[in-house]
Amino acid sequence: MLAAPVTDLKAHLAALFESALEAVAPEARGTAVTLDRPKQASHGDYACNLAMQLSRQLRRNPREIAAAIIDHLPPSPHVARAEIAGAGFINLFLQPAAKRDVVRRIFAAGDRYGHSTLGQDRRVQVEFVSANPTGPLHVGHGRGAAYGSALASLLAAAGFNVTREFYVNDAGRQMDILALSAWLRYLQAHGESVAFPDDGYRGDYVRDIGAQLAGAHGDRLVRPAAILSVPVVGAAADAALDVLIAAAKAGLGEDWWTVHRFALDAMLADQRNDLGEFGVHYDVWSSEQSLHTGGAVERAVQRLHDAGHLYRQDGALWFRSTTFGDEKDRVVRRDNGAYTYFASDIAYHAEKFDRGFDIVIDVWGADHHGYIARVKGALQALGYDPARLEIALVQFAVLFRGGEKVAMGKRSGDFVTLRELREEVGNDAARFFYVLRKSDQHLDFDLDLAKSQSNDNPVYYIQYAHARVCSVLQGWGGNEADLADAALDCLDSAAEMQLLQLLIDYPETIEAAARDFAPHAVAFHLKDIAAAFHSWYNGTRFLVDEPAVRDARLALALATRNVLRTGLTLLGVTAPDKM
Repeated sequence: MLAAPVTDLKAHLAALFESALEAVAPEARGTAVTLDRPKQASHGDYACNLAMQLSRQLRRNPREIAAAIIDHLPPSPHVARAEIAGAGFINLFLQPAAKRDVVRRIFAAGDRYGHSTLGQDRRVQVEFVSANPTGPLHVGHGRGAAYGSALASLLAAAGFNVTREFYVNDAGRQMDILALSAWLRYLQAHGESVAFPDDGYRGDYVRDIGAQLAGAHGDRLVRPAAILSVPVVGAAADAALDVLIAAAKAGLGEDWWTVHRFALDAMLADQRNDLGEFGVHYDVWSSEQSLHTGGAVERAVQRLHDAGHLYRQDGALWFRSTTFGDEKDRVVRRDNGAYTYFASDIAYHAEKFDRGFDIVIDVWGADHHGYIARVKGALQALGYDPARLEIALVQFAVLFRGGEKVAMGKRSGDFVTLRELREEVGNDAARFFYVLRKSDQHLDFDLDLAKSQSNDNPVYYIQYAHARVCSVLQGWGGNEADLADAALDCLDSAAEMQLLQLLIDYPETIEAAARDFAPHAVAFHLKDIAAAFHSWYNGTRFLVDEPAVRDARLALALATRNVLRTGLTLLGVTAPDKM
């Protein structure tokens, strides 16, 4: 008679140890039981260090404690034996049937295999990319997009109620520079002779916006070039840019906002389209400008003032961020009365928590590391728990082609866009390569490898495993649903046991990846599953004459395919049936 399957094998094994501990050392009840996967198969399927944990507390040799625990482990149809190893580790060896059970669990769970209730439906906001709408998304934004999207999917799979959000930085000087740049290109499109500032946005996309502006408004926005007759080059170029902006605002009057809105809408439309084609979608697009017009920034600064966390110096209003661990105090309102970007960021984060999120996750570029203390400090000053704000840092991605680094820069327009990367290597390779490393580690993106159809290309390697299963099932031609009833007893080879164990480990990998904000862990686990499958496939005939053996092997192959598909989907990568 077959043992009843368990839905959570590790929880079952942990309960066995807890029962044994109650008998061996009741005074130590409640000690956490940790089960790890040994690196070598000869050391069993799981290892427990409970005896070593308790050695000091019980004042006994850990091997003696381990022996006592083994003696008191309740019998389990899923455990073949337990052994003492090393200084006092307890190694557990599972019954083969316990591993085979995972095939049925995968079939029963379908696309939800690996999902958990870790999050307990807590509300989580993941804000990612949030690029300034002053140019097309580049490959650096692409890594944040792939990471943030995968993280949000993992959190949802782990039982969190996830909201994906993009914060539009549509206020401030950088938007004025974009509006000015677009208007100057508009004037040039109308034959006006105007100099273009060194620090303007110079990419071809700005010429395109200028041409679109001309098409939409004709010559209605043309003004005499004389209003822009100010120096725009040399050491004072940056200051001259502000003079140009002021002149444009004065010359255009209310039409300045027509240009400003047109340029903003054009760039936002481009970014939305780019992200959508990349498989990255948002539930909310939040506007920085709305925080100003709606009074949220003013209210947040007033709250800080009323709580005694602000002071005046040199005409500006300063937040005492050093009180909360920052390296220096920060300006929230300049001497000219304008609020800083930090002030709007304070208001934005306060508004996030006021919307009822239990946890807020910001995905930032690693160059914003120094910003963490001041934002958390401001939240604490406003009475929020700063621990509820999590910051995930993403290092820049560096492209290599032919072994040579691909240069990037922004205002000049000399940069590689996300769209160009996607066109060169495809969405799947881009999404997978972006999350193949821990987010706070530098990423060297090998374009040639990403395009290669070889086992050295990890995304190709995993997708090929999926396609191989589809090919085998197509060659069989039967009804996949019938495999749910296949007898699995003949699955007993070392290769099959290894593959089964990796499928067992998959839910734990998903949960740990969600908890640690680590999509790369899923990428590596899928790679391990693919490697185990390829090894098994290369040494195994599937469509054999004996129906029981054939169906058992096909069932394991189908379970493998399903896990590869769901895992790739979480990472935003497709699972092709043919390659």
